[in-house]
Amino acid sequence: MAAPSNALQPARGTHDLIGDEARRFEHVVSTARRVVADYGYAEWTTPIFEDTRVFARTLGDTSDVVSKEMYSFDDRGGDSLTLRPEGTAGICRALVTNGLTQTLPQRAFYQGPMFRYERPQKGRYRQFHQIGAELLGTTDAFSDAEVIAMAYAVCQALGLAEGLRVEINTLGDLESRTAWRSALVDYFRARADALSGESRKRLETNPLRILDSKDAQDRALLDEAPAFSAYLNASSKAFWDRLRWSLEAFGVPFVENPRIVRGLDYYSHTAFEFTTDRLGAQATVLAGGRYEGLVGQMGGPEVPGIGWAGGIERLALLLEDMAAEAPGIAVLPTGEDTMAAAAAVAQSLRARGLRAEIVYRGAMKKRMERIVKSGAEYAVVLGDEELSRGCVQLRDLRLRAQREVPIDAVADQIRAIGSA
Repeated sequence: MAAPSNALQPARGTHDLIGDEARRFEHVVSTARRVVADYGYAEWTTPIFEDTRVFARTLGDTSDVVSKEMYSFDDRGGDSLTLRPEGTAGICRALVTNGLTQTLPQRAFYQGPMFRYERPQKGRYRQFHQIGAELLGTTDAFSDAEVIAMAYAVCQALGLAEGLRVEINTLGDLESRTAWRSALVDYFRARADALSGESRKRLETNPLRILDSKDAQDRALLDEAPAFSAYLNASSKAFWDRLRWSLEAFGVPFVENPRIVRGLDYYSHTAFEFTTDRLGAQATVLAGGRYEGLVGQMGGPEVPGIGWAGGIERLALLLEDMAAEAPGIAVLPTGEDTMAAAAAVAQSLRARGLRAEIVYRGAMKKRMERIVKSGAEYAVVLGDEELSRGCVQLRDLRLRAQREVPIDAVADQIRAIGSA
């Protein structure tokens, strides 16, 4: 049924989660929650808005998120607040705020809404939702591989691993990145006239972002750009080798993609993305990497971390058709005198883990028509005569069979029929 033409609509870039979409959403969250718990992760819930500095410091003033996409506002006390555009910064802030930097490592899982002012399209919203995980306080490539393996296990549990590619790259240490960045800047400056207007701006503020450009002019230059592998020092090469060896040990298939970059200096060594061909332009459904310095920017010590985040909406779009909710049981009182008994029967069924709905409005014939149309499996009819004997009528709507059963045995009878 279409909404009235004058009905208020959701704000652009937001959407309601109802019915099958809600079931898919919850399935992604509950599956991820279960899998990461097996890896020793506990769920952290941070506020959906933070002091703007939490994100402006960590994402950088020149990033597109800070300069174009954040929802920031001054509250009535004059404080600048921002709806969170991502989850990692809030987790790092919470680590410091709650005095957890002395008990490392910390393993955190999170899920919830994020907010970015972007152009909406399939799988991309202005209020979107993510699952994510952060491992704080480890420095070894083996740990990085286990974090990637955990993300892969989530996708396996969702039945999506076969259709995804795990792409990895190395960003090296700061020394390696500095040398590479200098070579890139020299390369692009010599060809500035061939760059797009946006990339010419990035050349002065955040040159690594040029590597993310989708502009045809820019892409034509990237094939000849200096390769990062030529600037890796010995320790960075060793870390990269150990990461790939560890992923093989964890049984995670991967491909190397040197185009995966992060534009901010605190990212280091490991970067990865899970991509698919099934969502059009929105190819990445989960991504992450190693970082240093974020905890320090929150006022804490220099604690390294590695993490990932996955878009719940995008992951949900990839799920196969999900079964509808389990068919329920309709409880039908035949009149006001049987309402109390109907309430007691419904509560007893619910206490046994069965879905039960009391259907008491309208004529009995109309009620039965609605119940059959709803897909309910059973109807429990409470009439005065049956109740006087301590019984009800139990109708199996699939088999169109009916029997009289004791009122205190309804749940047992339904369980017995279901297991027969």
